[in-house]
Formats: sequence, structure tokens, C-alpha cells
Amino acid sequence: MIYLIPNIMTAAEVAEFTKLVAESSFEDGIATAGSQARRVKKNEQLARTDKNKPEVQKRVRDMLLRSVEFKRATLPKHIRPCLISRYRPGMRYGPHVDNGVMGSDSPVRSDIAVTLFLCEPGDYDGGELVIHTNFGPQQVKLPLGSAVVYPASSLHEVTPLTRGERLCAVTWIQSLVRDPARREVLYELDVVRRKLHEKQPDAEETYLVQKNHANLIRMWADT
Repeated sequence: MIYLIPNIMTAAEVAEFTKLVAESSFEDGIATAGSQARRVKKNEQLARTDKNKPEVQKRVRDMLLRSVEFKRATLPKHIRPCLISRYRPGMRYGPHVDNGVMGSDSPVRSDIAVTLFLCEPGDYDGGELVIHTNFGPQQVKLPLGSAVVYPASSLHEVTPLTRGERLCAVTWIQSLVRDPARREVLYELDVVRRKLHEKQPDAEETYLVQKNHANLIRMWADT
């Protein structure tokens, strides 16, 4: 499933964060590309040695974990430190699939990819995130502060930028529930659970849904 999550960042956080990134240095994105991705990756990323990198990564992680919708969609067990990617005219990221396991010291299985948009759609032309699905390619271009969550196992790309600048944070999640079909069941059951709790908190069906949601997590979670 592909989930669109609005308002990950507040207006004040956007201003502070973009100022921090503007003061940071960037390097060729090829530095963090795998063997296949090196052939198709043409962008820039926050330099690995930049002094602001730890603070940038902490802020992105904290903002994601604050979002109830993000946690419902991903059931995160591990979150990789984010990359800040920058695209300028002529840059792109051709079709690729993310590495199945990331990190050498503390390996993380990449179940889910997340792109957090750090600029407005009108700030640039081109640069759409295209996720290839069984129903055809899905183009994503979201407002500043919004995120898209999608399977890291999917073929995806960023189309060539023709005007402006595209800035985003990208990270990967190892979920408590490995199977995407099971995560979808849990997500939709949680939607129902929350609505029942709001409207009929003491109803028998509310307790039944709560019980089965908890028991399915207990059955499927990889802790």
C-alpha cells in the first residue's frame, strides 16, 4: 500500500529545518548508492561529514515518530538515519529498487521507504516520485511537510528535474510486521478500532475489535 501523510512538520519546524539545511554542505549522491543505483542516480545529498547531519537526522526521526498516522502505517521497529536529497535541473534518479538490508554495523531490513517533502510542488518542475505498482506507475508530488510511505521492495524513480530545486528527506523502516499484506490488515483494522472507540467506546464490538487488533499484532510481530 501507498500512504500519504500530511502535516508531518509544523510551519515553525519547516522554517527552522530549512534554515538548518540551507546552512549545510552537500555532496554527490553517488556516495551512498549501491552498485546498481550508481548507474542511474544523479542527485546531491547532505554531506556525510557535515556538522549539521546528526541534528537533521534526529529532527526527521522525531517528527515521524510523533505522527500517529506514520506509526499506524509502518509499525516501526527500526528507522534508518535519513538522507537529505537535493535535485537541481538535469538531475534525476532512474528506476531502481532499494537494498533489502541497509547498514553494516547494525543491519536493518528495509521493509518500507519514506519520502518527506521539504519544498512546495510549485517550487520545481519534473522531479515526481514514480512508484511502479501492479496497477501501473503512481506519481507522487506532495506539499511541503507531507510524506509518502511505500514498499521499499517496489521499483521506483525520480523523474528529471527541469526547473527549480527539489529537496526531500528519505529514510527506510524495518517494521514490526514484515509482511505488507498483514500490515495493511492491521492498518485498516486500526482505523475501524479508533472510529468505534470515538463513537461507541463501551460497545461490545469495540472491545472485540480492540482485542483482535492486539492479538493479531501479538501473532505477527517480529520483536
